[in-house]
Amino acid sequence: MPSLLIYGQAVKPADIGRIVSAADPKVSPDGRMIAFVVARVDVEKNRYRSAVWLAAADGSSPPYPLTAGEHGDGQPVWSPDGRRLAFTSRRSEEKGVSTLHVVPVGIPGETLTICERQEAIEEPTWSPDGTRIAFASRERADRYADGDDERGRPPRRIDRLFSRLDGQGWIIDRPRSVFVVPADGSAAPRLVAGGPYEHGGPAWSPDGTRLAVATTRAKDWDLELVDDIHLVDVGPDARPDSAPRALTDCSLSHTLPSWGPDGTRIATLAEDARLLPSHSQVVVVDAETGGQQVLSAGLDRQCAPHPGTRAPIWHDGHLLFSIEDRGDVHVYRVAADGSGKPELLVGGTRSITGFDVAGGTFAFVAGTTTTLPELFVRDPDGTERCLTSLGAAFHASVPVAEPEHFTVTSPAGDGDIDAWLVRPPGVTAGERVPVLLSIHGGPMTQYTNSWFDEFQLWAGAGYAVVYCNPHGSTGYAEAWARSIRPPEAPDVPGTGWGGIDADDVLAALDAALERDPSLDADRVGVLGGSYGGYLTSWLIGHTDRFAAACSERAVNNVASLETSSDLAGFFRFEFGVTHLDAPELYQRLSPISYVRDITTPVLILHSEDDLRCHIEQADQLFVALRLLGKPVEYWRFPEEGHELSRSGSPRHRVQRAEIILDWFARHLGGERPRISWSHPSRSA
Repeated sequence: MPSLLIYGQAVKPADIGRIVSAADPKVSPDGRMIAFVVARVDVEKNRYRSAVWLAAADGSSPPYPLTAGEHGDGQPVWSPDGRRLAFTSRRSEEKGVSTLHVVPVGIPGETLTICERQEAIEEPTWSPDGTRIAFASRERADRYADGDDERGRPPRRIDRLFSRLDGQGWIIDRPRSVFVVPADGSAAPRLVAGGPYEHGGPAWSPDGTRLAVATTRAKDWDLELVDDIHLVDVGPDARPDSAPRALTDCSLSHTLPSWGPDGTRIATLAEDARLLPSHSQVVVVDAETGGQQVLSAGLDRQCAPHPGTRAPIWHDGHLLFSIEDRGDVHVYRVAADGSGKPELLVGGTRSITGFDVAGGTFAFVAGTTTTLPELFVRDPDGTERCLTSLGAAFHASVPVAEPEHFTVTSPAGDGDIDAWLVRPPGVTAGERVPVLLSIHGGPMTQYTNSWFDEFQLWAGAGYAVVYCNPHGSTGYAEAWARSIRPPEAPDVPGTGWGGIDADDVLAALDAALERDPSLDADRVGVLGGSYGGYLTSWLIGHTDRFAAACSERAVNNVASLETSSDLAGFFRFEFGVTHLDAPELYQRLSPISYVRDITTPVLILHSEDDLRCHIEQADQLFVALRLLGKPVEYWRFPEEGHELSRSGSPRHRVQRAEIILDWFARHLGGERPRISWSHPSRSA
């Protein structure tokens, strides 16, 4: 048994409850005020709190909360005259009901409740004249009228794919629709674009007579994954039964439309959804003909960062948008008429997760690897001012381990891999420390230069953490992301999952071990979630170099996930062939096929309500390892979905971290957490 290392003050699992951050900045039309959301974690009450705050753009007064934040207030949006602010909440006396409110700002008046709905209210947006608000919300079918007991309701009829959604449950009888409601609450919301189709991103035309929405209403729409921009008549002369009409032609899949100021053009983010992965690009659509012009292709970067994607902003003849670039998330602008190349507007070694511009004020939220997200303003001369210090108390009390960036030549020889090493604090000279290799999910995402609680937790327990953005990640050219499509793909074939991506993460690990002799190569663990869980399961089936592993919400059997996931049928776009036509390919790319070769002790974590990677994926790995007599430990989290580690219940997030730290402490020798709940390693 490795010796246990005990370190001093550092980030602990319970500190998850102290995390506070800014998000979703919205600038008032005159540019003087910025509304934003402050989110907090409340472990004691096992809930999240979020409040709408206001900040003076010139910094002349301290930011202050506009709402109390007891009911999950968020999604602020200014009225066109800047005198009112709409926001969503859950202030109803009925549990689970979502509410839409309007509050006066700087003028007398009270907060109005505009409407209440059994389903979440999302994407509220004001009409240009300030009299109406459009929003998206799920529309319940008639079967929900038969009481609250599912056992008394009629059965569901399933006639399409994508009948469920992780974090939402069944959506086949709850399509996401678009509604319009008077801004004074004088009438009930009116359905303007309904099911059985899924709609999103409602955006008003400048004259207030039409809404642009992203949806697909074609025959067999669930088989194509292509959303078009549709126009919905909502003017005074609109017929109540008028259906949305398609503007674009299914050549690209569009999302988040944004009207130009003269009403002749609509900007969107669009991708080729039939060949995945594909970068989302900034596209301008002619509002009459549907003609499309791609403006950002020259960057060859993902223009829909996760998190933080928003609709392109029209500003001074340009469109503002954000991109992922080698671990950073930056804001660019491009001439809306396509006359120039995209230009960097706000850069730096950081992740910008929200931005807005109005009245000459550019506001954004950004964080770094050592700081939680804060609100900033960028002056016309390029000077930046930080308006908040929400994370100051946390950072002052808990030391932060700063990642060291380095690059590694990919074994494929086609470029450098961005990698990082986080060293644990308080290590004495000559001491050898255990190592954790962390692998991100996706695979079409990236590790960003942002504060990540998990890396600080692992480092705080005495581990050096190595992580990278291998082939398959975003943040690079589209060819880099597509390089892990399988060799059998008829278009853009690559190595397949578990090919160059696996080589890359091992190359990053080897480079970190070589650059720092204090890292103990005999005490290396590997962990990851979702696709990161896939690659963890894959690696331990192909090498015995790891002393322990944690495979979380993993893909272990690609073939069965193609039918059990909420994205059933999705892999045919990523692999280029279906599991029906190429079952041997799906079997070859499944980690479960190599389970007999696993000798590494494995910790399996999974959520019981995970619809993205169904829990049967964890069951398959556990049952096989147990039958083979392999060392395995399995934890199931009830009433949690795929996003457990990021937005699951606070207590489960703390317990998850404690389980992981206890597991690796037993196998690698890091600091053991103090556990107060019914864990076998429970300590006083």
